[in-house]
Amino acid sequence: MFELSIVDHFSAAHFIRGYEGPCRNMHGHTWKVSVTVQSEDVNDIGLVLDFKEMKENLKTILYEFDHVCLNDLPQFKDVNPTSENLAKFIYQEFSKSCDSCKIVKVQVWESDTASVVYSE
Repeated sequence: MFELSIVDHFSAAHFIRGYEGPCRNMHGHTWKVSVTVQSEDVNDIGLVLDFKEMKENLKTILYEFDHVCLNDLPQFKDVNPTSENLAKFIYQEFSKSCDSCKIVKVQVWESDTASVVYSE
């Protein structure tokens, strides 16, 4: 079994609606995102996926999050832009570009010491 992982990051602000504490106020993070895919097979040249294509796909997803207030985006109109909801959204979007393998997990860090993993 092969597992491939890529990592990228973006900077954004957010606030947590309904939260009783400091995170109810707008604040920012440099979010780190890791995507891991899995496959039992490689293609005829020995690759599961091209790392370059994986990185481009993730960069495309993260581009709209960079240097904005996440609460202002349509995908977070009805749900808070928490690390949990970010991980789920990124997982669902990235899986659309993964035909030849299975996406295993998305991990989102909001700091060096706090992260969440989403998988299905």
